[in-house]
Amino acid sequence: MLIVFSGLPGTGKTTLAKGLAATLGAVYVRIDTIEQALRDSPEFARDVGRTGYQIAYELAASNLGLGSTVVVDCVNPVMESRRAWTDVSSRSGAPLMNVQVICSDMTEHRRRVETRQLDIPGLTPPTWQSVMNHEYEPWDKSPFTVDTALDSPAEALAAIVEHISVYESKGT
Repeated sequence: MLIVFSGLPGTGKTTLAKGLAATLGAVYVRIDTIEQALRDSPEFARDVGRTGYQIAYELAASNLGLGSTVVVDCVNPVMESRRAWTDVSSRSGAPLMNVQVICSDMTEHRRRVETRQLDIPGLTPPTWQSVMNHEYEPWDKSPFTVDTALDSPAEALAAIVEHISVYESKGT
């Protein structure tokens, strides 16, 4: 199964994606890690553009091909990247589950962005203004959504695990 976490920075995606990967014993693929590694390379010290996502698509596909569950942690803001994850799922023969993480409390979301402790050396944290200006297209088909302003990380993770269980039992 391919499980793709999407949402703006500071919503809690990484906490939930890491927690789910640990719970499931899944492969964890984080776009921020890939993109920072590219930025740290002299050959890619400029804007990495789509390159991080392209690498992640292939890492996910190769791990799905080995029969692993893959959890992806990314903003996934545009239809192009969402379609690419669908393509990875189709090529690999693995079901795709999209999980959107939101924080409906603007004050809390801003606090998280402004007090974020980074765990990737060299990564420049987003500003609140950059998060507010971030491109994030509407979904054509609503993903499973958790709101971290309403649920604790443990509650949100439990809801995701339950959704996976229902998803798998339906065979969809």
